[in-house]
Parts: sequence; structure tokens; C-alpha cells
Amino acid sequence: MTEVPGTMMAVCGLDCGSCDIRRAPFDPEAARSVVTWFKERGWLEEHEGIEQVIARKMYCNGCRGDRTVHWSPDCVLLKCCVDERGLEHCGQCPDFVTCERIEAFANDGHRHHQEAVERLRRMRGSGP
Repeated sequence: MTEVPGTMMAVCGLDCGSCDIRRAPFDPEAARSVVTWFKERGWLEEHEGIEQVIARKMYCNGCRGDRTVHWSPDCVLLKCCVDERGLEHCGQCPDFVTCERIEAFANDGHRHHQEAVERLRRMRGSGP
């Protein structure tokens, strides 16, 4: 199974279709990347691989999927957007422009987070 980038978006604007953590269970290249990254962080032992990632549910099915298989099931943006407001993504929120949570996410030092919020801004028609 191959996904086209942009076909699935997280509530925060991240492109799930291109995410190795989401694709690891069905994409061998993504699996190698994730396993290497997890080992570098000490989350997997040297002898462990994708089987352990899947067994431990260390991957993601997206924001609207099973939260027991989600990279960050306690995500404050996910809880606010989906659980509290019933929205598809943060860009739909009337408080988006002034939201401290989304600004903190965009400015946490991870370029892909900034790009995700920029994607939401463009969707709203208020972006660069």
C-alpha cells in the first residue's frame, strides 16, 4: 500500500501520508528509518526491529484512528480539536489565529511543525 502525500492530515496540519511513523507497518523503507531512529533514542534494543514497534504500538494510525495506536494519544491539540470542539483540524477553529497551543507547536524548534501550521493557515486563507 502506498499513500499519496496530502491524502491524510493530522489535526495540527502534519501530512500523515508522508510520515514514516505512520507508514512503518506497511512500508519497508519507513520501517527501517523508524527502527533506526528509535534505536538511536534508546527506545528499542539493538536486536529489536519493526516487529517490536508493531507489537508495542509505537506507530500511528492518525488522529481519528485508534488512540491506543497513536504517536501522541495525549496530544493537547488532538484533545482540543477533536474531543472538545469536534473539528477535523485546528484550521477550522474560530480561535486558531490567537491559539497559544498552535503557536507553541509551530515555534517548538521543529521545522515540520512550523510547515504544518503554515499549511493550516493557507487552508484558512490567512497564510503567506
